[in-house]
Amino acid sequence: MTYGVTYPRLFRYARGRIKATVGVMRAQVSVGARSLSHKRSVQTPTAEVVRFLRENLGVTLTAVLASVDPRTVARWIAGEVVPREEAEKKLRSAYQIFDLLAQQEASATVRAWFMGMNEQLADLSPAEAIADGNSRDVLIAARAFISYG
Repeated sequence: MTYGVTYPRLFRYARGRIKATVGVMRAQVSVGARSLSHKRSVQTPTAEVVRFLRENLGVTLTAVLASVDPRTVARWIAGEVVPREEAEKKLRSAYQIFDLLAQQEASATVRAWFMGMNEQLADLSPAEAIADGNSRDVLIAARAFISYG
């Protein structure tokens, strides 16, 4: 299946002026990989999702994408408290996206992808975009990364 994603592109001209244009990228990801990642993100217990993200992204990055303090992540894993609904949505989205990317890339590459600026996300990192509530855009960017690198 092919997905279209619109993203801003900036081009610099000789006189230093910048003109914004819009590009469209088509990303192809197998339906099986998408379905498996979604299924895992729905069926995995929340504490396990948090533990996985902490182990693979680190406590600070996990806290950033869930918009919480790093100490809260430790309390979630210990079972002292459970994430609020909004934080859980962000965590499950990140888990699904990580799982999808990890089917094609090494964990270290996926972690770097979550931290780095992304042109398709208006130069936000995927972690920041998830924190801002743009999980769908991050998923589209992940599919494009799988297809085009």
